[in-house]
Amino acid sequence: MSSLTSTARALALGVALALVGCASAPPRDDTVFLQHQPRSILVLPPLDHTLEPAACYGALATVTRPLAELGYYVFPVAVVDAMMRQNGLPTSAEMQAVPLAKLNEIFGADAVLYLSVEDWGTSYQVLTAGTTVTLAARLIDTETGLDLWHQSVTVQKASGNGGGGLGGLLVNALATQLSSAVYDPTPEVAREAAHRLFLDPRGGLLRGPLHPEFGQDRK
Repeated sequence: MSSLTSTARALALGVALALVGCASAPPRDDTVFLQHQPRSILVLPPLDHTLEPAACYGALATVTRPLAELGYYVFPVAVVDAMMRQNGLPTSAEMQAVPLAKLNEIFGADAVLYLSVEDWGTSYQVLTAGTTVTLAARLIDTETGLDLWHQSVTVQKASGNGGGGLGGLLVNALATQLSSAVYDPTPEVAREAAHRLFLDPRGGLLRGPLHPEFGQDRK
């Protein structure tokens, strides 16, 4: 009987801890976003915290499609980049430092998306190889400067274990390194990261005014 009682107490404790864990997760709050619902988004080239040459524009190339799929008008990122460069702003840091009022005056966007790349590329260790992309984003209202939405996401694509114990790990890691020399998996991982960043129902953006189901994902 004591054994059954102990088991019951352990199960009850586990359930209680699980409920506490669920209760501790803050509910999603889109109040500010809904008060300043953007229709058009200006995407600036991201800050690169990785020092990888391809990271900035590799990440920038991934964001237009998911934002458009969500129902937002996205200013053509190549045109925006070229225009700002022609006006004496050659780096993403300088572009992101432009005051919101000036961006609103020039482009007339409802919101500006500030991106940063925190991790980018494939790393190789003795037994493993993996590609990681970490993106962070903030959507700021151009009229008020309010933070409408922010999110970050990390996507990792690791090489499989290959089987065969230590020998299999070594062979698989070597094969991954050789294949990456021919085909870089980072852009594919970056596209998945951008997809999760914006389209994840738990933390992504709500559907925009141009989406045929606009408003149906709001609580």
